Formats: sequence, C-alpha cells, structure tokens
Amino acid sequence: MIGIIGAMEEEVKLLRKELSERKDEERGGLLFSYGRIFGKELAVVRSGIGKVNAGACTQLLLDRCHPDCIINTGIAGSLDNEINIGDIVLSEDAVQYDVDATHFGYRLGEIPRSGRLSFPASRRLLEIAMEENRRANPEIRGIAGRVCSGDRFVSDPETKRWIREQFQGKCCEMEGAAIAQIAWQNSCPFLIVRAISDKADQSAILDYPAFEKEAIMHSVRLVRAMVQRI
Repeated sequence: MIGIIGAMEEEVKLLRKELSERKDEERGGLLFSYGRIFGKELAVVRSGIGKVNAGACTQLLLDRCHPDCIINTGIAGSLDNEINIGDIVLSEDAVQYDVDATHFGYRLGEIPRSGRLSFPASRRLLEIAMEENRRANPEIRGIAGRVCSGDRFVSDPETKRWIREQFQGKCCEMEGAAIAQIAWQNSCPFLIVRAISDKADQSAILDYPAFEKEAIMHSVRLVRAMVQRI
C-alpha cells in the first residue's frame, strides 16, 4: 500500500476522486480514503495544516494502514531565487527550521536527544520522482533538495534569507519535516513533493492564491505518475 498525505483538501481531492473501489473511513477526525489507482492500493488522507497535525496524521496512517511508503504532496514557497513558481522541489531530506534547543548544545533545527538535524528521504522514491516528473510535467523543472518546515507562512525577505542561510533549503512549508520525522522513526520510506506556489517574500500573499491551483495540479500529476511506477 502507498500512503498519500496532503495538508489541505485541495491537495488530495483529485486523487480521492480517481480511486476505484473507494471506501472512506473516519479515524481521529481524519477522512481516510482507500482504493486503487493503476491497480495500486492507496490510502489518501488530509492531515490538516501544521506540523502537529501532519505528525499525528502520519502516525495514524502508519498504525492503521502499514504503508510500504508515504508520499507527501503539496505546495511550498521557494527559498532559492532560481526556483520559480510552478517548479517542483523533491526532498533529499527535511528539517524543522523553528526548532531551537541551541541553549543546551544542540544544533539549530536538531530534535533534542534524537541525534538528527534532518530526516533523509528515500533515494529510490526521489529517483522515481525525478524521472517521472519529466514525463508527467515536461515543462516543469524537478529540483532535488532540502525541504524546510515550520509553523508559519513565510512572506518576508528576511525570514526567507535566514532560513536559506541557516539550512540551505530549497523551499519552506508547514508539514513535510514532521511527516519525515515520523516516517523515519517508523522505518517507512517517504518522499515530499512540493510544487512552488510563491517566492516566500513580500509577494507571497498575492502569489499564493493566484498560483495555488496550478501548483497543486503539477504536484498531483507527478504523484499519479509515481504511483504507476512504484
């Protein structure tokens, strides 16, 4: 089984609609949709926005469905000025930029007593995604790199610059690293797929609603192609 998580209903509803033999189940206030796409068994769920929601959803998905892998689909703001709206960032790893226990000798972003600053994505899933994006989105660049997560919508140049300089990330959003941490703790391969909806600067408030739907479509097309390949 392949587990697919999106923070918002807009990020998962197209995949829900495509499920054959679909069955819905509510668990912990979350709607799990089970079915098949391209003959592959899927569990599709909306986590809600933010790291706590994402982490709780991931553990529930793992406990309930025991997926072979997890794909987190969604949108993000670009941290790299060379990464444009519409491009897709695919996680090499993920870090929580708003974790700060440096007072106790930990690195900025390091989860205390875990020994980890970042959580590595599946190399196999990353390679599949890079290859399939060229087929599913031939006009859209796929860029491998670090996903930076925190419980805020980044919309100012200084915060964007700080995250980029501290963590060398490619994009910022609000769920991916939490999903990555829980998947990693459970030894479940994962990949974060993030289509860029804004530049995470002063233009983000205007760009996000203007490009949200288009960016989501890029991400969904890639996830469909990945499901067929996995």
